[in-house]
Amino acid sequence: MLSAFRKASAVRQLIAVDAAAAVGLVLLPALSPLRRQAGDGVPGWVLWAAAVAAAAPLVVRRIRPWPVFLTVLAVAVGSIPLGLAPTAFLAAAFAAYPVALRTGPPPFGRGAAMIGGTSTAGVVLLTVGGSPHYPGGTQAVQVLFGVLVLGATWAAGLAVRERREGVRRTIEQAGERARREERLRIARDIHDVVTHSVGLIAVKAGIANHVAATRPEEAGLALTAIEEISRKALSDLRATLVVLRGEDGSDGGDLRPARGLADLPELVRAAELAGVRVELTTRCAVEPPGGVALAGYRIVQEALTNTAKHAAPTRCRVRVVAADGGLTVEVADDGPSGGGPAGPVPGSGLGLLGMRERAHAHGGTLTAGPGDGGGWTVRAVLPY
Repeated sequence: MLSAFRKASAVRQLIAVDAAAAVGLVLLPALSPLRRQAGDGVPGWVLWAAAVAAAAPLVVRRIRPWPVFLTVLAVAVGSIPLGLAPTAFLAAAFAAYPVALRTGPPPFGRGAAMIGGTSTAGVVLLTVGGSPHYPGGTQAVQVLFGVLVLGATWAAGLAVRERREGVRRTIEQAGERARREERLRIARDIHDVVTHSVGLIAVKAGIANHVAATRPEEAGLALTAIEEISRKALSDLRATLVVLRGEDGSDGGDLRPARGLADLPELVRAAELAGVRVELTTRCAVEPPGGVALAGYRIVQEALTNTAKHAAPTRCRVRVVAADGGLTVEVADDGPSGGGPAGPVPGSGLGLLGMRERAHAHGGTLTAGPGDGGGWTVRAVLPY
């Protein structure tokens, strides 16, 4: 209701502006030397009536643009013999602007056709209905003035409309691009959370199933690890869904929408539960920007997940360095050491693709492949 009231108030203000302009166009002929020169011998009331007829419709030009424009244009053409054409054509141009602003993108040449049609109509009226009171040159100048004013106003209206359309398209494209990026970010986060946690759970479940009969105490430790990992996974998924629903402004406690390099020890503990002995080295005098820190965290998370799924039990070295305007992340494992009881867990290949996309999103690079001494190495460089 408040929005409708504001809109109505804005419309009333615009109508008031148009009414003031109409009054000015009515009074302008009285101050025009051209009118006094060309209008000699014409009754004053006729001149005033023509001026009012040309200006009065302008009050509603925003509400009924086409009828107002055609009416004022007809009055302007009829005012040529009266010497009021200059001010009448100004009124017609004032009425033409909202028409050009609202008219759809015209076919090629419509603006030139309008100018040509107006010129032809003016010449016909000049030839057929010319008055002996005025030299032909004076009327020709009035017609030329009217054509130029209408053409310039029409072109200005079309240019403003095209500019607004361009801004609207730019905003829509930016919004669509932001939505795609947000969907991709959410997909990456969900993928990281699910694959990291479910992958570790699968590894520990395989261990528990393998040793349940012979070493029940080790199976119990595996089940304890599964419980801890699954609880953390539920918390992370809940946090992602909270952000997705737009509720991240609430006091959600530990439901943080983003993680950083300070959370790497949690990843190390989770990987150690899955049988990966992790050696973590960080050198970050200053925390990188939030987006870069989150990307680094997710890359380490995915790399450790792949190590746990495909190489555990093994040893892994994680090195994170933030210096000289760049974050360097390196995760290198030694490869399987004897092979885990459950064997490697097959993956979809989306993890490596997601790591590369995160690196490229920040203008960085990511390489992944076999290490010099065996195993697998992931290295990412993220500039900031």
